[in-house]
Amino acid sequence: MSQIRQQYDEEFRKNAVKLSYATSKTIKALCHDLGIHPSLLYRWRKIYTEQGDKTKLAKQNDTLRKLQLENAELKMENEMLKKAAAYFAKHLE
Repeated sequence: MSQIRQQYDEEFRKNAVKLSYATSKTIKALCHDLGIHPSLLYRWRKIYTEQGDKTKLAKQNDTLRKLQLENAELKMENEMLKKAAAYFAKHLE
């Protein structure tokens, strides 16, 4: 049987990270209360600071993802233009 992955919104993740820094509970106990796995909270702590802002690494990853998408789009456009140029060159002769 396949399980559906739980999706958590950004506000929940930020609040969980803030709570993990503010509480005296252990990470394991806090995660048990929130119903999440401890490794998930540790991953979120790499993305968000104690105040809920994104870390420098998360900002760099966002920028990298945007640039990769833009690069893929430009490659597709370039391929389409090459095909169009070849088509018109063939029919104009």
